[in-house]
Amino acid sequence: MLSRGENNGHIQGQNDDQNWESLLRPSGFDDYIGQDSMKKSLRIILDAANQRGESIDHLLFYGQAGLGKTTIAHIVAKEMGGNLKVTSGPAIEKTGDLAAILTNLESGDILFIDEIHRLNRMIEEVLYPAMESRSLNIILGKGPSARTISLDLPPFTLIAATTRVNLISGPLRSRFGATFRLDYYTIADISEIIRRSARILGVDIETGAIDMLSHASRFTPRTANRLLKRARDLAQVSGIPAINTSSLGDLFNILEIDKAGLEYQDRRLLRILSDHFAGGPAGINSLSAALGEEKGVIEDVYEPFLMKMGLIKRTSSGRMLTPEAVDYLNAEDKNK
Repeated sequence: MLSRGENNGHIQGQNDDQNWESLLRPSGFDDYIGQDSMKKSLRIILDAANQRGESIDHLLFYGQAGLGKTTIAHIVAKEMGGNLKVTSGPAIEKTGDLAAILTNLESGDILFIDEIHRLNRMIEEVLYPAMESRSLNIILGKGPSARTISLDLPPFTLIAATTRVNLISGPLRSRFGATFRLDYYTIADISEIIRRSARILGVDIETGAIDMLSHASRFTPRTANRLLKRARDLAQVSGIPAINTSSLGDLFNILEIDKAGLEYQDRRLLRILSDHFAGGPAGINSLSAALGEEKGVIEDVYEPFLMKMGLIKRTSSGRMLTPEAVDYLNAEDKNK
């Protein structure tokens, strides 16, 4: 059983759903659990740049949502002693939006663009010279009288994050000095993250509950922390002194997730593949129509985890259930 953290009094005064992510976010590499290979390579880049007194190369991070891409950007900014300016691809609608962001950067700043794959090509064209030569080219006027002026930008680093690296154009990808893929976390790493988060939140959790929560967290820190907070809420309203396996079982029933972390829509996708398409193969358009979800949601949210669990596979003909998925659905039927 974990004891309450020493900073519990401080946390209780500010602990709400608006700032929980910042509270639980690691503040440095020593607090960042997992992704060891990426951390080792990134640390070399940061240390070398600091020794030279230079800004680091532009960095691209890709991987599924919730694996820590934004957290890494915060850590890099802290390590380099620069201010972090955060935006996203969908928020930059016009070239003027990007120009306003770039011209407000100061020397050593870190510009973090999440979902960079959603930038349109016109905005990318403005970004190229900014990344390569730290210059901003602005076109004034239209037609034959149009002219281009170039503004010098201070030394800065662009950190980009995406869940769909294949949708980033080749010219943009080539301008990053280093690209890192964030993998799903191991159960051991997720367990350690839960222990750390429980100490920060000032909640008690039994060892068996940590293991149970780890296996239901979809190999993802964000999901682990979200479930931990909901488990804390249930324990509090139920008057339970510590989160245990029994209270977690109640929570999983309320949230409609199983011990492997599969949610209702995950199970529904498997069931549709089984009942409507005889186990597959089924095309993504057909699955989208049957499930009532956008193709992007299936590809970005459901499929990666189900493939990680070995429950579905992609073939040239479409999506198919694996033998493990058939066993899973049979077991589910028996438990009804």
